[in-house]
Amino acid sequence: MKKYIALLRGINVGGNSKVEMTKLREVFESLGFQNVSTYINSGNVIFESDAKEAKGLSRKIERALEKAFGFAIKTLVREKKDLDAICKAVPPAWKNGADQKTDVLFLWDEFDKKATLDLLAINEKVDHLQYISGAIVWNIERKHYNQSGMRKFIGTVVYKNMTARNINTVRKLDALMKN
Repeated sequence: MKKYIALLRGINVGGNSKVEMTKLREVFESLGFQNVSTYINSGNVIFESDAKEAKGLSRKIERALEKAFGFAIKTLVREKKDLDAICKAVPPAWKNGADQKTDVLFLWDEFDKKATLDLLAINEKVDHLQYISGAIVWNIERKHYNQSGMRKFIGTVVYKNMTARNINTVRKLDALMKN
């Protein structure tokens, strides 16, 4: 059995695409996954599967979620080792809090390449970006947010092909997957 995380895009945001966590766990269990748990309401599901790799799991999960909830939910699946590699590569000083904003943009496969950085309109003076296989990590000081490319990110082609979590959530998910 391998540990995986499913990252659901755009659920329980602004009162839209509501997904109850108990029902979400039940859907994953109905697919034969084991030790299913969720973390916060934003669509983070940790589970174990005898699948050899993450590829293929996303489509299987998306079909089951649409059937259960009545609307499409894009889902990205990553292995425990992928999340661990991201956490190890991000500078420990990069946090999400009162002074900084650090987001991890988990990329859909077709955008999972370093060249995706070139698609982002950034301000090199305030935006700090790092490509790590599977994700782009974006860090800014909150006092510079108005000068950052992050505020113009919504609606871009990259925005439509990723799901984001703040670094604190990613680090917590990594810790939960180690248990």
